[in-house]
Amino acid sequence: MSDTATVFDKILDGELPCHRVYEDEHVLAFLDISPLAPGHTLVIPKQRKAFLHELDDEYAAAIGRALPRIARAVMAASGVDQYNVLQNNGRGAHQAVFHVHFHVIPKIEHRGLGISWRPGGLEAADAKALLATMHASLAADPGSK
Repeated sequence: MSDTATVFDKILDGELPCHRVYEDEHVLAFLDISPLAPGHTLVIPKQRKAFLHELDDEYAAAIGRALPRIARAVMAASGVDQYNVLQNNGRGAHQAVFHVHFHVIPKIEHRGLGISWRPGGLEAADAKALLATMHASLAADPGSK
């Protein structure tokens, strides 16, 4: 998106403080300072990429390993057994900070993530065309081997 440092870059560089929940070689998790509910936690890779599809496999796998741990910690801290994991890619998809990040948001009564879902349909011909393109993309992806 730009060469301007994001707020997450500044946190990783130690220029801004954060309330650290978890940290390892590839991942940092910290409390959101504008939470939708108490315990709302952000999970970021230490690799500085704007979009999920840009992450190296190593960082993507590390995020995948950390997210369940963070979810359990959020549940323990908030006392809930319901939560959302949200990750946006691109301005049109509501991404505000252009560094990959996941939100773990507890659902506490009326607090938490509110979403509107408008399901459509999937015709067999459309599914076939989508699958052909997706399978070709996966076959060409060096990370899929």
